[in-house]
Amino acid sequence: MKRILLLPGDGIGPEVTAQARRVLELVAQRHDIKLDLDEALIGGCSIDATGVPLTDEVVARAKEVDAVLLGAVGGPKWDGIAMHLKPEKGLLRIRKELGLFANLRPATVFEALIDASTLRPEVVKGIDLLVIRELTGGLYFGEPKGISSVNGVRRGVNTMVYDEHEIERITRVAFEAARGRRKKVTHVHKANVLDVCQLWVEVVNHLAKEYPDVELAHQLVDSCAMLLVKDPKQFDVIVTENMFGDILSDEAAMITGSLGMLPSASLGSDGMGLYEPVHGSAPDIAGQNKANPLAAILSVAMLFEHSFKELRAAAEINDAVKQVLSDGKRTADIILPGQKFTPIGCTAMGDAVLEKLKALS
Repeated sequence: MKRILLLPGDGIGPEVTAQARRVLELVAQRHDIKLDLDEALIGGCSIDATGVPLTDEVVARAKEVDAVLLGAVGGPKWDGIAMHLKPEKGLLRIRKELGLFANLRPATVFEALIDASTLRPEVVKGIDLLVIRELTGGLYFGEPKGISSVNGVRRGVNTMVYDEHEIERITRVAFEAARGRRKKVTHVHKANVLDVCQLWVEVVNHLAKEYPDVELAHQLVDSCAMLLVKDPKQFDVIVTENMFGDILSDEAAMITGSLGMLPSASLGSDGMGLYEPVHGSAPDIAGQNKANPLAAILSVAMLFEHSFKELRAAAEINDAVKQVLSDGKRTADIILPGQKFTPIGCTAMGDAVLEKLKALS
């Protein structure tokens, strides 16, 4: 029995999660995997119901399951509340509570969507890279932090701090991932300015000795941002700290054409995983059946791969999505001006993926 906690969240989160759940249940049935599904609140909907973005009770439930499937959090409705009660604080907390230190963000160009990128087709064709972001340290969690008054002047402080073991464990994830791919790791840093990044370079270089079959390169974060646009195909696995990874993974996502197409996984050392699409809550289209559920569905594929170790099941989902796109099925976000595709809704896109899965022998 595999236990999964669904956290649909805000905006389009419930809509895309509903389609992802349909795929999850069908593929689990096909592979004789019994599921125990539970559902709870996170983000703005939790604030409305309980006063906080994530309750202790939901955290406790999350610690008892094998995986968490998340929709999205946040929206302008909650912009005016105190910082410690923002919907995004619920997401940061659950990552921390579950020890999810490694965020995996694949950026792959689907052949059928190659024209959706703002870059030239010859630049993006064949992109298949993986950004591995450290998720529980750095500026987002370091102390001291906050806003104070110093000699009558307001001062804001955040602290980037990392211990050796935090750097080593995320780097090991990157080297292990590279062994199953093209065997190249690019460590992204700012060691020419930041002392903490100098420690990263030292630890990464030391660990690399255990992986002589994997090529290691170091890249300054500003030049990496440039190269992701200029020549993204040179990258295989990128590993970096929390804030750099937050920025670069979104950049890598957009060069593929649409945030609505890309999944992510946040993993811990005990096998726990949280899976979510990289798009936001898109409150402007929430409840209108316009959302693209493919990133949420592809997140289910990552769940089967990483938490359940069911590689065939993951491959079936990925193949079904590719076939649906090849058939010309499009939600509005992946139709370019001038293209003659007729947009379909969130539910219809889920139907199309399920149809392909059911047709598999």
